[in-house]
Amino acid sequence: MRPRLLVLAGPSKDSTIPLPELEATLGRDPANSVAVPDASVSRKHCLLRRDEDDRFQIKDLDSRNGTLVNGRSVKEHWLRHGDEIATGDSVFLFLVEDEDQPLPASRVEFDDSHPTAETKLIHPREAVYLQPDRLLQELPATSQVARNLSGLLKISRIVHAIRDLEELQAQLLDLIFEMVPADRGAILLAEGAEQEFSCLYARTRQSRQPQLVRVSRTIARRVMQENVAILGVDVPTTGTLRDVESLIALEVRSLICVPLTVFQRVIGCIYLDSTNAANRFHEDHLQLMAAIAGISAVALDNAQRLQWLEQENQRLTTEVRQEQSLVGEGAKMREIFQFLARVSPAESTVLIEGESGTGKELAARALHRNSPRKNKQFVAINCAAIPETLLETDLFGHERGAFTGAAGLKRGRLEIADGGVVFLDEIGELAPALQVKLLRVLQEREFERVGGTQTIKVDIRLIAATNCDLNEAVRLGRFRQDLYYRLAVVQLTMPPLRERREDIPMLTRHFLQKYAKRSKVKPKPVSREAMAALVNYEWPGNVRELENAIERALVMGSSDSVLLEDLPESLLEQESPVAMHEGKYHASVKELKKQLIVDAVEQTRGNYVDAAGILGVHPNYLHRLIRNLGLKEALHDALRPRGKFSGGAA
Repeated sequence: MRPRLLVLAGPSKDSTIPLPELEATLGRDPANSVAVPDASVSRKHCLLRRDEDDRFQIKDLDSRNGTLVNGRSVKEHWLRHGDEIATGDSVFLFLVEDEDQPLPASRVEFDDSHPTAETKLIHPREAVYLQPDRLLQELPATSQVARNLSGLLKISRIVHAIRDLEELQAQLLDLIFEMVPADRGAILLAEGAEQEFSCLYARTRQSRQPQLVRVSRTIARRVMQENVAILGVDVPTTGTLRDVESLIALEVRSLICVPLTVFQRVIGCIYLDSTNAANRFHEDHLQLMAAIAGISAVALDNAQRLQWLEQENQRLTTEVRQEQSLVGEGAKMREIFQFLARVSPAESTVLIEGESGTGKELAARALHRNSPRKNKQFVAINCAAIPETLLETDLFGHERGAFTGAAGLKRGRLEIADGGVVFLDEIGELAPALQVKLLRVLQEREFERVGGTQTIKVDIRLIAATNCDLNEAVRLGRFRQDLYYRLAVVQLTMPPLRERREDIPMLTRHFLQKYAKRSKVKPKPVSREAMAALVNYEWPGNVRELENAIERALVMGSSDSVLLEDLPESLLEQESPVAMHEGKYHASVKELKKQLIVDAVEQTRGNYVDAAGILGVHPNYLHRLIRNLGLKEALHDALRPRGKFSGGAA
C-alpha cells in the first residue's frame, strides 16, 4: 500500500505527493504536510487521516472554497483508490494501489424490471436517416435539399465501408457524377511538406475505364495552398480563370475544385470540370462538393494510410525474410532445405542441434515461415541468457502477488505465443525444475502461471535448439531423459561452416550486400587472396564469425575491394595449403609491396608517418600492412645500424 496524491491541476501539476503514515493536513501554509502554493486554497484546507484498517478519510477544515470529492462538496468522506479531490483550483487524484493497476471503472447495475410503457422497436435497416431512398420519400419530391441530403447520406455510408483506396475513389466519383453535372472528375491526394501529389485517380462520366484526364495544376495548387474551394461558373468570362492556359487549352466551361482537409491539414482535393456550356456549375454544387469533401476526407486519408502500411509491411517482411534466410547451395545445405520442406507442414516438435553460429534459429524461423502457423507469433527465448529466477515467470507468467514485486498479472511467453511457434534456444541450459514444467507443456499443452491455480491451455508448436550433446547430458543426469525424448521427435543437425566451404563465397557476397545496403555504400568485390583466406579458414565461430569478419572488412577497408589485409588477424595467421598457394603474379605483387614499404621506411629513417606520406596511404594502414605482411623483423634489422626509430614501432 503506497498512499499518494497525483496532482492533476494547479501550481504543482503532474507531480506526485506521498502521504504520511497516519495523517496529513493540506493547505496553503508551508507548515502543512501537503503544502499547496495556490491562493484559492485555505491556509489549512483539509485533513487526510488513516485508520487502523488502512482506510483514509478526508475532512474539510472549514475551508473558504470547500473540499470536493468526485465533484461533490463534502465535510467528511471515506476515500477510495482513484477518487478525485478538488481544493480551490488544485485537483488531486488519490492513489493507494500500485501504478500499474488500472483505476476502477464506473459501476454498472442491471435493473431486471420490465418496462410498462409502450415500447417502439426498429431494426437498423428501418432507420429513416440510414435509408437515403426512404429519406427522399419522407421529404417533398421537389426539394433539392432532400435530394442532396439523400446523396450525402449514401456517400457517408459507402465511403466508410470501403477499405481499398482505388475502389473507394471509384465509388466516390460514381456518386458525385449522380449529383453534379460534371464531365470529368479527379481525386488528387498529396503527401510530404512539399505537398507532392502521390495518388491520382480520374475518370469521365461516360466510362469507368482508365482514361487520360487533364487537370489544371494551377487550380489544384491554389486550392491546396490556400485551403479554399474554387467555383468557376463560366471559365472563359471569369477574370481570374480565363488567363489559366491549361483551362483554355482544355476548353473548360465550368469547374469546381474543393480541398480535402483532415485535422486542419490539407491532404488533397477533388476536381470536377465540364466542357458543355449547358451544364454549368452553380453555388449549390459548390456547397454540395464542400460537404462531400468533408465527409470523405477522413475515409480517403485512412485508406491511403492503410495502403501505405500494407506496402511497407510487405517490404519489411521481404527484407526480414532475406536477412533471416539460410544461404547456401552445397550438398549439406540442399539436405537441410529438403528436411525443412518435409517437416515444416507438420506439427511435430523439432530439436535442432549444432555448434554456435551455424544458423539454428534461422532454421527454426524457416520452419515457422513455411508452416500453417506462418501468420501467427514466433516467440524466441534464449534459456541461457535469462537468469533461472526470471526464466520461469518469463515462460509461464505470474499472478498478482505471487512474489515480492509481482504488482500485477503478467502473461508468459508461452501464453503470448498461443497459436504460433515457441523457439527455445540453448535448451540444454534449462534448470531441472523448469524441465519438469516444460515436459507437462509438451505432453498436455497446459500449465499454470507462477502463483496461480488456473490451468491455461495453449496451442503451440515447440522448436528447441542446443549446441551441446543432450545425449551426454542425459547420461550425466543433467537433463531429463523423458524430456529429451519429447523434444527429439524430429532432429536436425546444422553443419559447421568448415564442412560446407563451398558455400563461403555465396555467404560472403550475401553479407557484403547486406552491410553495404545498411551502410548505404556500394558492395565491394573480394580479392582472390582474401577469398582464398576465407575459404581456407576453420571458422570456429561458424557463419556468425564470417558475418562479423565481412562487416569489419567493409567498414575498415580503405580500398575499392576487400583485400587480405582487411580481414581479421586470426585469418591472416593461418598457413595456406598447397592448393591455395598464390600464383606467380600475386606472389610478385606481395614482394613488391614489401620492398616498397622497406624502402620508404629506410628513406625516412624509421619515421612511419613520413613513410606513409611517400607511399600515399594512411599511417594506420601502413602499420597494418607491416603487421600483415610480416615486416616487423625485417624493418627492425634494416634500421638497426641507424640506431634510432623516429616514428614509433609498427
